[in-house]
Formats: sequence, structure tokens, C-alpha cells
Amino acid sequence: MLTDLECDYINPIDLANNLNTYVMPDLIAQMALVLGFLLLGEWMSVLLNLPLAAWNVSKVVNNRQFYDATEVFRTLSKHKRENFVKVGFYLICFFYYLYSMIITLVNESTNDYNTASAH
Repeated sequence: MLTDLECDYINPIDLANNLNTYVMPDLIAQMALVLGFLLLGEWMSVLLNLPLAAWNVSKVVNNRQFYDATEVFRTLSKHKRENFVKVGFYLICFFYYLYSMIITLVNESTNDYNTASAH
């Protein structure tokens, strides 16, 4: 959507309105994820998600979480960089969670095999 603004396919007011509908659900989902990891005792996952959670909290505290239609052209490069960093972060998280799932499945199947062979 930010590239649509650069190419003048969308006006700043429509862009801000469209993107602002996704800001709070994204922040709430991130906080719920961190809270879930805390409750489950997944400390590595908490540490992995803590930088983004802290950054999101600082954005909310400073009231910078929403896109401003009057400032979007001036801050376009910052928003694009921010979104690329988030995509990279989510990609790293995806592969970490995939790795964790595979390790858990391998450990469970190894334990099941050891338990079955002991009987």
C-alpha cells in the first residue's frame, strides 16, 4: 500500500484509513502472543518477541501507532523501513517456531519409541 502512495495510485487519506484499521489488531495480537509465551514458560520465545513488543509499547505510549494522512508523505521512507523490519522479524519468528515444532515432535517420537521398546 505504501508503494501505491508513491506511485500516486491512492491518496494519503485513504491510505491512512486503510492501514489504521490493522494497527491495533496487530499490536493486540503481538501482546497476546508475548503474554501466552509468558504463561506457558516459553522463555526463548518471550526473549525473541520482547524487542518488538517493547517497540510497540513505546509507539503506543508516545501516541505514534497510527498513520497520519498529513504526515504520510514526509514519513513514507520510515514507514517502509519499519514494515520491512517487521516482515524480517516475522520471517525469523516463523522459522524459529517451525524449528521448535520439529524438535518437539522428534523428542516426543523418540520418547514414545523408548517407552515402547522398554515394555
